Amino acid sequence: MTNPVVSAQNLSLTFQTADAPVHALKDVSLDIEQGDFVSFIGPSGCGKTTFLRVVADLEQPTGGTVTVNGLTPAQARQQRAYGYVFQAASLLPWRTINDNIAVPLEVMGLPKSEQKERIERVLDLVELSGFGAKYPWQLSGGMQQRASIARALAFDADLLLMDEPFGALDEIVRDTLNEQLLALWEQTNKTVLFVTHSIPEAVFLSTRIVVMSPRPGRVHDVIETTLPKERPLDIRESPEFLKIAHRVREGLRAGHADE
Repeated sequence: MTNPVVSAQNLSLTFQTADAPVHALKDVSLDIEQGDFVSFIGPSGCGKTTFLRVVADLEQPTGGTVTVNGLTPAQARQQRAYGYVFQAASLLPWRTINDNIAVPLEVMGLPKSEQKERIERVLDLVELSGFGAKYPWQLSGGMQQRASIARALAFDADLLLMDEPFGALDEIVRDTLNEQLLALWEQTNKTVLFVTHSIPEAVFLSTRIVVMSPRPGRVHDVIETTLPKERPLDIRESPEFLKIAHRVREGLRAGHADE
């Protein structure tokens, strides 16, 4: 068996605040394999985003360990082992979409010819070919988020960290982007860690769903999906889908009851 892409062992993180310590994560142990699409779901403040930020070396754990491709998060960041998609698109308004996607490529010092090739490829992947010369304000919210995903893909890293990227979008746009993200994942075989508050979104997208309990954030349940890789939107009305969604919902309720 290959080594996990992300491995957390007894991971804990406590924030020191003026009032009292905040226990964001407690004893989280989890292995994520190559090609997994793992969604994290739980109530606000349960440590979903904190877990992603620890993996990305944006927060430092106070206990336990986490590795990315066998490296520390700091080493993985230096090797540009992941792309990160935030809740907001975070595009620079004075730069075109092409130039926004180019930001990490410029930091990497890639020649202009390779930058251009990568930008064209990732715009095609997120179905934004022809929009590279536009500015963010000229695109809809959904298109801006697709541009943000393209920027994260431009690294060509095997790991994609996505922090509730579709949470602010309306349901119809969200459905479309869920379908496009599944197609993208199938094309690229990337490993995806995805934070969401939506049970249908978690079940529709994932190979595994990590249900987290309220603070301190712990793993209450890990649900392996039995859905086929090919998933049209209407699979959400199937008995198997509803059965998995029910288990997620029960896990969230039980997690609250354990407080």
